[in-house]
Amino acid sequence: MSNQIKPIKLSFFLTPPHSCPYISEQDAQTLFLSPEVHTDTLLYSALIDKGFRRSGEHIYRPHCESCNACISIRVPVNHFTPNKQQKRCLKKSKAFSYKTEPAHFNQQHYQLFDKYISARHRDGDMYPTSVHQYKEFLLTDWLECSYLNFYDIATQKLVATSVYDHVNGGLSAVYTYFDPDYSQYSPGRLAILKLIEIARQNALNYVYLGYWIKSSQKMAYKGEYRPLECFVNDQWRYLR
Repeated sequence: MSNQIKPIKLSFFLTPPHSCPYISEQDAQTLFLSPEVHTDTLLYSALIDKGFRRSGEHIYRPHCESCNACISIRVPVNHFTPNKQQKRCLKKSKAFSYKTEPAHFNQQHYQLFDKYISARHRDGDMYPTSVHQYKEFLLTDWLECSYLNFYDIATQKLVATSVYDHVNGGLSAVYTYFDPDYSQYSPGRLAILKLIEIARQNALNYVYLGYWIKSSQKMAYKGEYRPLECFVNDQWRYLR
């Protein structure tokens, strides 16, 4: 009997051109894995290693004809060293306690998400929020997905949540939302630093950060974690 794994036939579809949300006056296209393909952790781990991401149940990758600004990036956690700004962020984080749990819908998390989107992203397509949109955007049934929760030690109030996926050899940061009243603690930056810690503690190699556009102010923060590995020309390369 052969022990070889049978190859899986994958099918994809390409969206029509649409306005790019990150680069003005630029059209974008997205390549999606067909929803008819059965997806699991093994398949998604192989695809994320090829520059794909998920949004809810959907797996996608930018596929623009005249632009390659979106670069998939990951942090090799065993080589990462925090810079001065990140060290200051970690020092301020003593105001919080942390807890991980399986990702699931509850009203407390949704209310925090709604407050964050309403304060920070009224100009985006996620405003106004809805329960349906929250579930469609963040949660999935075919992959182990977790919350990294941040609580104010003084009040035990939930102040930030980072949604992340478990993939083979690493963690994938999906989205972080937080109480805007705590912006001075840089919860988004702190969430990535804590995911790097969790990955190290579990002997994992990478934290995947999604797509980085060097010229986009919205994504500039992703470039501060060094060294980075960037997926360029179908291979991962170091960016120091």
